[in-house]
Amino acid sequence: MNNDWLQAINWTSDGLVPAIAQDYRSGQILMMAWMNAESLALTVQEGRAIYWSRSRQRLWRKGEDSGHVQMLHGIRLDCDSDVLLLQVEQLGGIACHTGRAHCFYKELKDGRWQAVDPVIKDPSSIYGQSS
Repeated sequence: MNNDWLQAINWTSDGLVPAIAQDYRSGQILMMAWMNAESLALTVQEGRAIYWSRSRQRLWRKGEDSGHVQMLHGIRLDCDSDVLLLQVEQLGGIACHTGRAHCFYKELKDGRWQAVDPVIKDPSSIYGQSS
């Protein structure tokens, strides 16, 4: 497969596009991360989510440290061609580095952000340190 389809994406000035990972069965939004053209092409090629880590300045294969891999079931591009939606199967049931099922576990209540979803597994047991 050639990669001409990458040209249709409206990349940011630094060559990135936001990618939202969604559970392909339930529709639950799991997380948001960034992708560059290389990570997106590799995601399609390998059939698993591969992101661009802005903090590490390198490719990040989701689950490379935790084992919580995201298997790709589909990719959609929004109407402005500047946001991706990855429909994935979240292996291990944990998408967030905090040990939760998804990253959107804080809810605004009474003017404060409060954690409303439980930790499934202590991050120190996943990564060997607190996250």
